Parts: sequence; structure tokens; C-alpha cells
Amino acid sequence: MKKLIVLMLILVSAASLSVFAQGATDAEIKPVILKLSEVHAEGYPTSLADHEFARLVNERTNGRVQIEVYTGGTLYNQETGAIEALQVGDLAFARVSASPVASYVPALNAIQMPYLYNNSTHMWAVLNGEVGQKMLADIEKSGSGLIGLCYYDAGSRSFYLTKAVYKVADMAGLKIRLQNNKMMVRMAELLGATGVTGIGPNDVYSAITQGVVDGAENNWPTYQNMGDYEAAKFYILDQHTRVPEILLGSVEALKKVSPADLEIIKQTAKDTQEFEIEAWAKKEAESEKIVRAAGTTVIELTPEAYAEFQSKMAPLYDEFGKDYMTIINQIREIGKNYR
Repeated sequence: MKKLIVLMLILVSAASLSVFAQGATDAEIKPVILKLSEVHAEGYPTSLADHEFARLVNERTNGRVQIEVYTGGTLYNQETGAIEALQVGDLAFARVSASPVASYVPALNAIQMPYLYNNSTHMWAVLNGEVGQKMLADIEKSGSGLIGLCYYDAGSRSFYLTKAVYKVADMAGLKIRLQNNKMMVRMAELLGATGVTGIGPNDVYSAITQGVVDGAENNWPTYQNMGDYEAAKFYILDQHTRVPEILLGSVEALKKVSPADLEIIKQTAKDTQEFEIEAWAKKEAESEKIVRAAGTTVIELTPEAYAEFQSKMAPLYDEFGKDYMTIINQIREIGKNYR
């Protein structure tokens, strides 16, 4: 009997020590430190969202996962470099444009077609609906080593020029600086203009003032931040493209966190989308206010003129969108509810 009592006491003591040891272990567990790369500067809408994402992940995992945000391209000054780092696990997160991600999920090319969306509400209905969410899920299924976490807003791109444009005929003969993108060059050509590539973003202002080009195209914040509104006084609000940003994760790097914390990370990313959209809208409004106050002429196309710009893209859709017409038609169908 005494032996039995002694044995029971030993077992109870061992269990108590185990619980104590487990508690001590939990308290001493080091947090998982993950890095996020952002090419935009501090204060930019996506940078603000990156920091909010990091804050919420830290809060929701009780400090088990901590994210260090590196803005201004301090880790990787090119989004393609950040994507490569994600693939091998040298980086955990990166905010990038949807454009380079289309290399792994070609269907993403469909959402970048010119004059596809009626407005921003139409675009978000697509991205947050079945079409956009499938593309986001397909990033992880692609075998690229990437995880599509959420979309962020990057606004719309419009032409800014040294002359007024109210209809397609007014585009004839204009030389317009474009990104090095075959589809965008073709877009300009179909509108009667000439796309000029090879001019860096920091050189657009001088290219316009020196007469090398008659203008360029970009969103409100870039038009204002780069000072291009002082050289090209007409902003043509044609909103020809809306290419969203994507917050990506690394399959390899995120193996460091538990499955439960990975789900927290994924949900938290989605929860920051609205935060970024609001930050973008605020920045866009601020830039527009500055531009208008400087005497810039902002031209809003009539529905008839916009339809004319759209109709000129038919050959482009045949060339660049033929493999994605099912998706494009889905997007157009959704747009009937957002005119």
C-alpha cells in the first residue's frame, strides 16, 4: 500500500513538473520574425497597409509572429527581385503589382486589359468576387512557391498631355511615354498615337518639356508627386487601365509558422484590404486637389467618347486577350451592374 502511495505521489509530481516546464517553454518561445518588402516610400497607401498588416498579425498571434516592414525598396528595389526571394524563402512577404504575377497565373492578364472596367466599383466587384478570388487562390496552386494573400488598390491610369483630348480623333499623332509593355504600345497605336518606351519615370518631366513626347499616362498620385502636372497641363480622365497590387506570401518562409498562425496571417491580409483602399482614396483625393489648384485642365470623357475609346480596342483584345475571353466576358457581364 505504501509503495502504491509513493508511486502515485511520484506520478503527480512528475505531471506537475511537466506542466510547469511546458509553461516555461511557452513563455520562452522566440517569436517568428518575418520580413516584408515594399518598393514604395513610407506614407504611401500600400506602405501604410503593410504596417497595418504587421501590427494586426502581431496582435492576433499574441506576438508569436512579428513582421518587419522594409519600405522604399531597401530590401529589394525591384518587384521581380522580391518575387524571386519569396520563391526561395529568403523573404516572407512582398507587395507587388499584379503584372509580374501574371507570369505564374496567366489569367491575371485578363484583369489588366485596357478599357475593361466601367469604374472602380466594377473592378472591386470582380476582384472580391468569384473571378478575382479564384485567381488569388491559383497563385498558391501554381507551384510557384507564392501565396496570393489579398489585392490592394493602385487606382486607374489616365493620359496626361500638352493638349486637350475629348475624343479619339484628338489623339492622332501624339507621342506618349509608356511603360515597356507591348499591349500598352498597341493601345496607343490603335488610338492613333505613338507609344514611346525607354524613358524612366524620373525623366518624364524633362521629356515633355523638351518636346520628346507630348505626354505620358499614370495615376493621380504619380502625376502629382513627379511634378509632371507642371509640364503636361491636360489630364484626360479616360482611366484606361486598373491594375491592382497584390500582397504575396512565401510558401517556404511561412513554413516557420504554425498552421493556425498561417490562417491568421491569411485572414489578416484580407482584413487590411479595406484599410488600403481608404488610404488610396485619401491620397488620390489629395493629389487631385493639388493638381486642380495648379490650374490643370481635367477632362472627363463623355459616355459616348469613352465607348469610342473602348471600341478601338477590339483588335487588341483579339491579339492579347484571345486566351482569356471567357474571363473577360465574365468581367463584362459583371459590369452591367456597375455603369
